[in-house]
Amino acid sequence: MNLDKIFSKKGLVFLLIFSVLTFVGLKINFSPLIGADNQFFTLFQFFGPIAGGFLGPIIGAFSVLIALVTNFFVVGKEFTLINVLRIAPMLFAAYYFGSKKKNWSVIVPLIAMAAFIAHPVGRTVWFFTLFWTIPIIARLLPAKYSMGVPLKSLGATFTAHSVGGALWIWTVPMTSGQWIALIPIVIFERLLFAAGIGISYVTFNAVFDKVLDKLKIKVPSDILRINKKFTLRA
Repeated sequence: MNLDKIFSKKGLVFLLIFSVLTFVGLKINFSPLIGADNQFFTLFQFFGPIAGGFLGPIIGAFSVLIALVTNFFVVGKEFTLINVLRIAPMLFAAYYFGSKKKNWSVIVPLIAMAAFIAHPVGRTVWFFTLFWTIPIIARLLPAKYSMGVPLKSLGATFTAHSVGGALWIWTVPMTSGQWIALIPIVIFERLLFAAGIGISYVTFNAVFDKVLDKLKIKVPSDILRINKKFTLRA
């Protein structure tokens, strides 16, 4: 990763673009989070992780962090444990989507599973953590599958879910019954989020490539990673 290029004018422009898109997505609520008042999934869930695909895992996660922290102060959220911890899941999702390495992409869900089952309630609903084997299995498959948009999208959203679930069970009191009731909701929401992530990634590929071509702007691949398979020219 060439930091000089990332923090060049062009690099900072795209870092800002993704930070702004993330910030806007955070403003549009999608569904409430069960177990806590005034906490929501937002439109951000449908495209947040793609920052890692375009900017790389580290810088992509950093752009997400910028937007989340900015939103934190602009909205004037309280510095509660839940509000602070809710920053973490999407950072790992962006890293997963942008990374080609198996290390943290596999280790993070495993740690989340262990943390969840270590909780007294989590121990009684251990099977809930089977959702988090999805990003592990997806990443361990051959590259032609694991690096495809469908599995990267699915792995990213369930990585976010694993981190969020592990943090949630230790910070928000919920019964075993509530966790079990969440299972069909998780299936529906995560498939929807994965579809949104995949569609957003393909769409932004085409848009960025078209705009840059029209403006005759050349951006190095280590600043903006455009997948040529998903451009209009392809």
